[in-house]
Amino acid sequence: MINLLRKISFLLFAFSGYWLLVTGYSWAEPSKQIRVNIIDDAESLALRLNGFYELVDCSTQKVWYRGRNLMTTVTVVNDSIGIAGRYCRTSCILIKTEGDAPVSINNRLFRGDIKVLKKENRSLCVINQINLEDYVKGIMYHEVSHFWPEDALKAQAVVSRTYALYRMQENKAKDFDVTSDTYAQVYGGRTSERFRTSKAVDDTEGQALVYQGNVIPAYFHATCGGHTEDAAVLWNTNLPPLKGVVCPFCTDSPHYRWHEVMSLDALSKKLAENKYNVKTLTGITIAGCDASGRITALRFVSDGKELEIPAKDFRTAIGPNVIRSTNFEVSIVDTDVVFEGLGWGHGVGLCQWGAYFMAKDGHTYQEILAYYYPGTDIKRDVQ
Repeated sequence: MINLLRKISFLLFAFSGYWLLVTGYSWAEPSKQIRVNIIDDAESLALRLNGFYELVDCSTQKVWYRGRNLMTTVTVVNDSIGIAGRYCRTSCILIKTEGDAPVSINNRLFRGDIKVLKKENRSLCVINQINLEDYVKGIMYHEVSHFWPEDALKAQAVVSRTYALYRMQENKAKDFDVTSDTYAQVYGGRTSERFRTSKAVDDTEGQALVYQGNVIPAYFHATCGGHTEDAAVLWNTNLPPLKGVVCPFCTDSPHYRWHEVMSLDALSKKLAENKYNVKTLTGITIAGCDASGRITALRFVSDGKELEIPAKDFRTAIGPNVIRSTNFEVSIVDTDVVFEGLGWGHGVGLCQWGAYFMAKDGHTYQEILAYYYPGTDIKRDVQ
């Protein structure tokens, strides 16, 4: 009898292990999930997936439909979301796939689950709910070259993961944690993954930057131009690791120096489009600089009147790819405005090209991060 019970127990144990294997369930602690807004205000979506899937009504948490393989257009019809000729009267559908099967949205592959939200203006918003490590893998290719030195890639992986964790903490009450553009981190999903960048993510798995036990907003930019910026100048962020450091490493960056010429008329028109009361520009002067050498404000003379504009707002108005940084000199030559500048980006945190040259000189990613974020520690599995 005892032997029979042992055999039954063994068979039940073996069956339960097999069931866990084939269903993909695990008793392990679930991984961190980040919510990424990958598409907003779309009239329709091209959706494609291979394998088994479920469509879940987010409001009731009930499975609306189960199927296998799908190639369709997602639209809004009256008060419903339409998928493959079926219509669910809800404001949100969650698309869950089996295993690691990716979902194609507008011809780009994404891992994880896809949430489709119907907005009040009857457009669609798409949120990718994905494992944090896979999210970072989908960022790296857009932020740094996958041919860069290994330690530069590792530094970027830690910084991108840290920034994501910070936003996850800040945006818990919102529909998503981050966007997928330059206002957060450029994210391209599985389509953007590359071997060397993904390896850097795996090699630094779970590592993030903390200051006094707290995750920091680990900002980064392309090239600082000789000195990184104090985050307090741009945002409501007053942290010792983000006060700015001298950077002698990025002088050979292709973005170290920049030059831009605009006509006075074109500049006046651009400012007017951004609701600045400027008609006929006759003078431009620098109204102030900060400790890093960047301009804090510009003074414009128009029709005998003066208008002062913060430098960060001026850069946004003209375009961040035109005025590449706020570290520049400006002069008027005949009917043109000439800008001569240093660096590309807001200048806070990691200088990516500085990290590139530090890594080429043999510095480890830990040394790179300690230099650009002084006083921080690298910690694993931050909550």
